[in-house]
Amino acid sequence: MQKIIHIDECCTGCGECVEVCPNGVWALVGNKAQAIFPDDCMGCGNCVESCPNDCIKMEGD
Repeated sequence: MQKIIHIDECCTGCGECVEVCPNGVWALVGNKAQAIFPDDCMGCGNCVESCPNDCIKMEGD
């Protein structure tokens, strides 16, 4: 199972991850991205690839 790792300190709140996630895992909360539905993540990696600051990583299988 993949686990989303988000590095809050480098997030600029651009919203790219929110836009590309097919399952609506991400939302902007207080001008920062948050994985509000991490259990809905299917591990596609769209958010990882779209983050211009490399703030999102996938960990696991």
